[in-house]
Amino acid sequence: MLRPDAVRLGREAAHRLALLGRCEIRPGLTDAEFDQIETTFGFTFADDHRAFLAAGLPINGTRPEEGAVRKRPWPDWRDGDEDELRSRLTWPSEGILFAVEDGAWPASWGTRPEDGTAAAEVAAQRLATAPRLVPVYGHRFLPAGRGTYGGQVLSIWGDDIIGYGRDLPAWVRNEFRPNREEASAWERGVPIPFWDEFI
Repeated sequence: MLRPDAVRLGREAAHRLALLGRCEIRPGLTDAEFDQIETTFGFTFADDHRAFLAAGLPINGTRPEEGAVRKRPWPDWRDGDEDELRSRLTWPSEGILFAVEDGAWPASWGTRPEDGTAAAEVAAQRLATAPRLVPVYGHRFLPAGRGTYGGQVLSIWGDDIIGYGRDLPAWVRNEFRPNREEASAWERGVPIPFWDEFI
């Protein structure tokens, strides 16, 4: 059973997206579909992400990200290609490991090994205990985890990581109706271990 606050966040985000008319929204995912997705890909959706996708499944957004690992920004959890979905799921990890090998290194980790391969090995060890990220749209991600909610949406491109919304409803506003003057929408959300160190 999802917590009421998580359901509220997910439904609010879905409602805001529907009002904008920026994408096709199909019937939401069923419990059986969630179970199949989570078993196939080895993660569990955060409760607010689950409520968002149960309210309606966004498809075929209007702004595909150039150069991203996908041609359509919304992951199609119902009818999408399994290899494409797996690629989306590994995008953040692969990107951060490549960036670390190429020289990225958070100051909080101390002295970086001189050898890029050794640095990437350290990052891989830290990454092994980091929350898994699940694609929301393009290269925007939410932390996974049944029983969790209210996580910030991260925009991830290698080690270029930005908090793109303190929660799902704020992310919808920032992504599709950005108002740079509305500072509260761009507040950082709850820190996400490992990933937050690159912000």
